[in-house]
Amino acid sequence: MKSIHPVILSGGMGSRLWPLSRVKQPKQFQPIDGANGPSFLQATALRHRGDMFHEPTIVANAAQVELISEQMLEIGCHARIIGEPVGRNTGPAVLAAALRLLETDPEAIMLILPSDHVVNGDLNGVIGRAGAAARDGHIVLIGIVPRYPETGFGYITDGGELEGRPGLHRVKAFVEKPELEVATRLLSEGGSYWAAGISVVRADLIVSEFGRLEPATLAAVRQSLDQGREVGGAILLAELPFSTALDEPTERAIFERSPHVSLAPASVAWSDVGAWTAVHSIGEKNAAGNVLSSEVLAINTRNSLVRGCGKLIAVVGMDDVIVVDTPDALLVTNHSNAQLVKNAVNQLLKTGRREVETHLRTGLSQTDLQPATTGVARIVIESGNLGTVTGTGQAGSVVTVATGTAVLKIAGEPVGAKAGEIFFVRPGETATIANGGTESLILVSVDIEPSAAKQQPALDGLPTGELVDALQVGRRRFVA
Repeated sequence: MKSIHPVILSGGMGSRLWPLSRVKQPKQFQPIDGANGPSFLQATALRHRGDMFHEPTIVANAAQVELISEQMLEIGCHARIIGEPVGRNTGPAVLAAALRLLETDPEAIMLILPSDHVVNGDLNGVIGRAGAAARDGHIVLIGIVPRYPETGFGYITDGGELEGRPGLHRVKAFVEKPELEVATRLLSEGGSYWAAGISVVRADLIVSEFGRLEPATLAAVRQSLDQGREVGGAILLAELPFSTALDEPTERAIFERSPHVSLAPASVAWSDVGAWTAVHSIGEKNAAGNVLSSEVLAINTRNSLVRGCGKLIAVVGMDDVIVVDTPDALLVTNHSNAQLVKNAVNQLLKTGRREVETHLRTGLSQTDLQPATTGVARIVIESGNLGTVTGTGQAGSVVTVATGTAVLKIAGEPVGAKAGEIFFVRPGETATIANGGTESLILVSVDIEPSAAKQQPALDGLPTGELVDALQVGRRRFVA
């Protein structure tokens, strides 16, 4: 019987995972494996499905509601989405979800989850036992058995087992991101667990605790929900009242101050994948300890992470390096400095660089990618997006599908163009092209000058307009 509502908190950028993660396309929407697999958000939703769980509630930036809807649709998930007009940390987000759930389920039990973690193991078994305790009034915090002395995580220390509650412990103390010496001691002494940001609690208890500890925030969030508007099935919170809510995580606002908290240890493989070192740690390594994408050649290289985006990358005689290539930005660092990627992002934000805001997602003019004199442009369209190609040569442009699947609208019907196929765009006309696959669609556009145009089949009589009709000649598609 379904009893637990997953509440997925999809906020933040994940700046230490730039250039994969961008302000407008943050980490949680990117594929975990960097290729064709599910995104972090999709994997989180899929992890907690079945007889024990309702469909999830997702709280996120209001600007990302459409993207969330698309990603949930891809995995057949009918999520309830709450859009935040401004970021106020996880406390108000959790409270908004609790109030929303109580409208239809007065006995709602919430499983509060970050959207961008990787888990392997029987976490749902621990959650099922925690759900029974939550029903009886416990705020159950999931603590991960630590594998090494991590200084970037908070810790929860064990205060002893609760009588009559197998697997449930008292919370002795919270330790916030300790120094290495303290983290090492906590690990050696035992009884301390990584704070994973995962908890199980009754929705009405969250609301009552906010009413007791932060009544102004409860009033603000309740008002923002009452004044919110529904758009495409999502509820968008009202900005003015929501912006006055407490800007704190749920842990600091409620959990660390509540007498109802308890601890449920979980012995699972878990990572918050907060930096490229973590991506390397969870990746499939070869004999040299390298995690490489298919276009990478590594010689005399060890313990490295190299991810490409289509072109060949050769790494020779390097140890402990991190190389991440995207169509518009390249990151080169090493394991010991991977945390400093966040500093680079801050610098890019200060200078207003587009590369920190968004990926290269749509067709661009030749001058955006290469000098106009070359007459050649490389155009990248990410999965689920549209791009444009404009015929810029004197006789138009020939566009080759290098990788992926393009979808062209021909005679009113979408037609796929696979890798190796080409199509023609007349001079001055703009063709709109969709990425019809799950990998990046890479196109190469080449200007046609009059001498080259004479060698092409005649185009007279083709109707004009944006991708309307086409003449197919062999593996070519000529688009008006």
